[in-house]
Amino acid sequence: TLLQGSIQPVMQRIRHSTVGLLAVSVVGMMAMRPVSGFMYTGSARLFHSSSRFIAPRISSLGKARPLVAAKGFNVFNNRPASSQTCAPTMVASDPTTIEFTAPIFDKYEIVKEDMVEEYGAKVVLFKHKKTGAEVMSVSVPDENKVFGITFRTPPNDSTGVPHILEHSVLCGSRKYPLKEPFVELLKGSMNTFLNAFTYPDRTCYPVASQNLKDFYNLINVYLDSVLHPTLTPWTLKQEGWHYEVEGKDEPLTYKGVVFNEMKGVYSSPDAVHGRACQQALFPDNTYGVDSGGDPTVIPELTFDKFSGFHTKFYHPSNSRIYFYGDDDVPARLELLESFLEEFEALPSAPKESQVEWQKKRSEPWELTQTYPAGADGKPLMTVNWLINDKTLEPQEELALDVLDDLLMGTPVAPLYKTLRESGLGESVLSDGLETVLQQATYSVGMKGINDVEKIPEIEEKVLETLKEIASKGFEKSAIEASLNSLEFRLREFNTGGFPRGLSFMLGSLSSWLYDRDPMEPLRFEKPLAELRARLDKGEPVFQDLINKYLIENGHRVTVKTLPDTKLEEEIIAKEKAELAAVRSKLSAEEIDKLVEETKLLKERQLAEDPPEKLALIPSLTMDDLDKEGRNIPIEIGEEKGVKVLKHDLPTNGIVYADVGLDMRVVPFDLLPLMPLFCRCLTEMGTSDLDDIALSRFIQTHTGGVYTSTSTTQKYGAGNKVPEQEVVSNLFVRGKATYAKAGEMLEVMHKVLTDTNFDNKAKFLQMVLETKARMEGGMVGSGHSYAAGRIGARYQIADAVSEHMSGLSSYGFIKGLAKEVEEDWGSVLNKLLQIRDLLVDRRNLLVNLSAEQKGFDQIQSKLTEYVSAMPLRTDEVKVQDWAAEMHKFEGKGEGFIVPTQVNYVGKGAPIFAPGEKTSGAMSVVSRTLRTSYLWDKVRVVGGAYGCANVFNANTGLFKFSSYRDPNLMQTLKTYDETPAFLYSMAKELSPSTLSNAIIGMIGDLDRPQNADAKGFSSMERHLSGYTDEMRQERREQVLGTTAKDFKEFGERLEAVSSKGTVAVVGSKAALESAEVADLKLDITKLL
Repeated sequence: TLLQGSIQPVMQRIRHSTVGLLAVSVVGMMAMRPVSGFMYTGSARLFHSSSRFIAPRISSLGKARPLVAAKGFNVFNNRPASSQTCAPTMVASDPTTIEFTAPIFDKYEIVKEDMVEEYGAKVVLFKHKKTGAEVMSVSVPDENKVFGITFRTPPNDSTGVPHILEHSVLCGSRKYPLKEPFVELLKGSMNTFLNAFTYPDRTCYPVASQNLKDFYNLINVYLDSVLHPTLTPWTLKQEGWHYEVEGKDEPLTYKGVVFNEMKGVYSSPDAVHGRACQQALFPDNTYGVDSGGDPTVIPELTFDKFSGFHTKFYHPSNSRIYFYGDDDVPARLELLESFLEEFEALPSAPKESQVEWQKKRSEPWELTQTYPAGADGKPLMTVNWLINDKTLEPQEELALDVLDDLLMGTPVAPLYKTLRESGLGESVLSDGLETVLQQATYSVGMKGINDVEKIPEIEEKVLETLKEIASKGFEKSAIEASLNSLEFRLREFNTGGFPRGLSFMLGSLSSWLYDRDPMEPLRFEKPLAELRARLDKGEPVFQDLINKYLIENGHRVTVKTLPDTKLEEEIIAKEKAELAAVRSKLSAEEIDKLVEETKLLKERQLAEDPPEKLALIPSLTMDDLDKEGRNIPIEIGEEKGVKVLKHDLPTNGIVYADVGLDMRVVPFDLLPLMPLFCRCLTEMGTSDLDDIALSRFIQTHTGGVYTSTSTTQKYGAGNKVPEQEVVSNLFVRGKATYAKAGEMLEVMHKVLTDTNFDNKAKFLQMVLETKARMEGGMVGSGHSYAAGRIGARYQIADAVSEHMSGLSSYGFIKGLAKEVEEDWGSVLNKLLQIRDLLVDRRNLLVNLSAEQKGFDQIQSKLTEYVSAMPLRTDEVKVQDWAAEMHKFEGKGEGFIVPTQVNYVGKGAPIFAPGEKTSGAMSVVSRTLRTSYLWDKVRVVGGAYGCANVFNANTGLFKFSSYRDPNLMQTLKTYDETPAFLYSMAKELSPSTLSNAIIGMIGDLDRPQNADAKGFSSMERHLSGYTDEMRQERREQVLGTTAKDFKEFGERLEAVSSKGTVAVVGSKAALESAEVADLKLDITKLL
């Protein structure tokens, strides 16, 4: 997984989103549990706090005052039920109490021992005496244990060697000489995280699991993989690059997983722009090259340099090793010692991996470049600063984080608002402060710029706005709201589906990697108190920071990225010419050798590991699994005729509230307006609170108020696929301390009943932002759009989702921009119509998660809330969405976008209403991802990722690929899936079957925070998915047999023979002669 630090905006920071709560979102090398069904195989984006302070940084979700007093606050006192019923008992009665008496401690020097009171974490820093390896041991009562080993890996060119090596070390090792131990782990592990990250200056290998035996298995494989990988020229060919030619008269092509991955990355305007910004700011150190790899440079990587990079940097003396959780500290060190004991110290390693400081320039400069674009491509620009050329003090860095929030943290923040309302571009590029790397950066600008000649005006607006703020300062209420926001998220420490321990690790590394105290980023009480004290004295803290680090900072580069409609063709032509030149210099014997190498590589990639090698991978057994699933408490009640669901869960004094409104009353033709309607609720303001006042109220009194929509199908009884009946809701969601629940419910009521929609300019800007976001998504995430088109052909729920945010909504959004300009009154009436239809007590549902004492404390406020909701008297009409579904015709669709890769989808219903499905089929579907599709689409085909999703409730099955250099070959692979399953059913060994089951149980038992548990329980209740049904499915999973693989293969014949194809891809691929035979309906999107 490629993690570009600093300011690289491949995807916009989750900043002004109204949807997610994930503090950290990884689209990773295939094992992030919250990512359902998709297996990415390489580069991705990590959205963790741009500040090294470890709290989730999602500034758009409003904020709150302190939850509790700092002393004694412990986010880990609410431990979930254990899944370790059969795992080794190695947990101390109090993991924060450590006795340093075991003999293993003689192997390590205790560098520092301390208690991080903010999170109730006992932290010990060790140094391995023999090798100098640094070890950070965090003991907390959290069963979701995390391990990670990180190496400083600064590259000196853009061949992508750190990234390719990150892939490659997981392809076989000394103890585990398999083709890909990583994939075998996925098949039979209950991991909650399994991935690897390449930053511009480090490579991280983290794992996590709730099961202790599984956790130690994962660590064993990972340590052997990174310290003793089986690196051969074949590894570089597969994961990096190679010449491919299948016949002596055929042209050469480039293939390789990372090569194809980065071609996809370099097709994204945001990625192209972000890389240029980072490299421009750091012309003199390692950040000035691309650690992920530039596709034009990757073929320069030789095997000697590839293997030499590992020798140089992958040594314990250059490592930072991390443990976190409730397991025993001596056991951690014993396991580690078994790997470290054979190494000698390499004193030169830490020095050779040091990252040099970039010296700051005194005068600003500019950079202009181009990106491959369609006819409607538009320029991007950002103003970028290098903040520091020496270490920032904790309080100063925290103050910079607050300043970033004040400037751009919400849609009404002054710098963001100024650019947004300027009319000069479609969307604000608000990367802001990044402190992930050794030196901090700041970036702000716009995309979708209407006139390239006006780019200087944007830069001027940025600088003039900063000067004005530096002169006048921020309003006191804005500062207090931002500080409250920061404090709430620091104390709540809600990392969504991401392991808390991994957030700890990544936060610590922002200091630890640069030889500073790793505990410093974990602490916030002292710097926060110091910052508040300075503000109370009246010091112009933020004005001084603006002057020092932005206005008076000469190390500033303005980067302009302009569209070039011919660039994609030029890139393709240049690559062909380069390959032709290489081929012209080859002798007949050399060409024959390449043909043979191509054949041998594919044979190696498709070869099966022998049973004796597979047996080397440590795994759980069926006895290690919980036979009973975990249920979430739910109490179903009523308040003045409104259904109220309550979940008694440990929430540390926070109430999580979800107010649902039945969306089935909205006509189908108005559904594309729903995402914009949702944004209006939290961004437009009300009759007595303008947009700024509303934002500050939310920040001051709550931990966030935001919106989302959910549309699913009701479950059928008896494991049968039901006739289609959807459950669809708009949710206004909020969180606050019990003491502030009244204010939270008050503002949730205001936004639903009193939003001021009549703001043409702001609504138009929202429309343009949506358009820009979708255009970026089509190029970077085409697989999701392709899958949406397939589902929309068959399922009402999928059709609704696709109509609101899929490709069909793109045309609507483009037309809406014109309609807003020409007939705002009509658009306004539609928004008011949606509110009138939705906001009705008869449509209302309330879902609450808190402790019982919290329910008691907020009951009167709940009664007031329900009573104040309008109760209409006209008939409630549920719309017939099925009748309005677009009836697709033809075999499929192709959508052309400016890209060098493809996103290939195919799917069909494989069960009809009334037919029975089984949990066993989910086991088979999951196995396809980690075996057949992985080998054929990713390993042999060179795609970045592959997926298949089976919905046992709807009977729909879908394939998709990600950043795929192929199209027809991938469809052929999909069509041959039944044959693979028939063969697998005949040869299925007991260990392969048990591993498949174990992996599926791991998916079912993934950990959730309290807010997610309450929301999941509500969704299950609304769709009729009972605990008894879930347990029956679990038992079916546990009872999976070889027969289920054969029967699932028979079902997949329907996809092969009559499935719908949907492809988002390049012009060259979709207009090729062989694709023409598919008779797809081709549309040029961009």
